Amino acid sequence: MEDFKPKTAFEIAMERLQKRDVEEGVKERPLTDAQRAAIAEIRSFYKAKLAERDVLYQSEMKRIPDPEVRLKLEDDYRHDRERFENECEAKVERARTEQDSHHD
Repeated sequence: MEDFKPKTAFEIAMERLQKRDVEEGVKERPLTDAQRAAIAEIRSFYKAKLAERDVLYQSEMKRIPDPEVRLKLEDDYRHDRERFENECEAKVERARTEQDSHHD
């Protein structure tokens, strides 16, 4: 059985936009080498930020016994992960469209 992971609001919005593009006949252009490189760099940067945040969170959780403080740390951690993921996807989309517009 596959693990089920709920979609983020961003993923749902992107699916709707893609569906609308298909319905309107918008054609997707292949990425350029520069776009692929920029996207890889963005994803690598955010992967490192997420890993760093994860290490910090794990370290904090090991040293904090207070359940209320742990709940706050957990909430902050989830918020930071979501923010990093959203920032990453927004920058990836911007890299796709900014460099794509140079071809118009």
